[in-house]
Amino acid sequence: MNYAGFWRRLGALIVDSIIIGIAIGIVGTLLQAIGIPFFATQSFEATGGDAGLGASAEVELNPVASIISIVLIWLYYALQESGPRGATLGKRVIGIRVVDTAGNRVSFARATGRHFAKYLSALILAIGYIMAAFTAKKQALHDMIAGCLVIKAA
Repeated sequence: MNYAGFWRRLGALIVDSIIIGIAIGIVGTLLQAIGIPFFATQSFEATGGDAGLGASAEVELNPVASIISIVLIWLYYALQESGPRGATLGKRVIGIRVVDTAGNRVSFARATGRHFAKYLSALILAIGYIMAAFTAKKQALHDMIAGCLVIKAA
């Protein structure tokens, strides 16, 4: 198997992030149009205690939007990576795909496990992602957890 390296994988992630951002923007706009708040911001002011320092900021605090976004992102990755092409749109553009360790198409359950294991890869200062640059089979932590490989598409 011809494993996909770190830079190809990063390129696919960038393309997928742009696509997902646009999709979430469209869904959010449609929900806003029918009266469901999606793009909600809440202002708050933080004080610096005894020093008397203060700052204000606007932070997005909308749990419905967060849940919808998590579900859309999960389905985007899991459905496409377990599909016939084994790749998201970004992976197809870059020419890579996800397979199991035997080179077969991954199941929806395995693709789901791989997706949610990405949170662990990111949580540890993205070291789980960076591992793909240094392991023999170019696997990131989430690939190892899910028993997957990312290979160059034939």
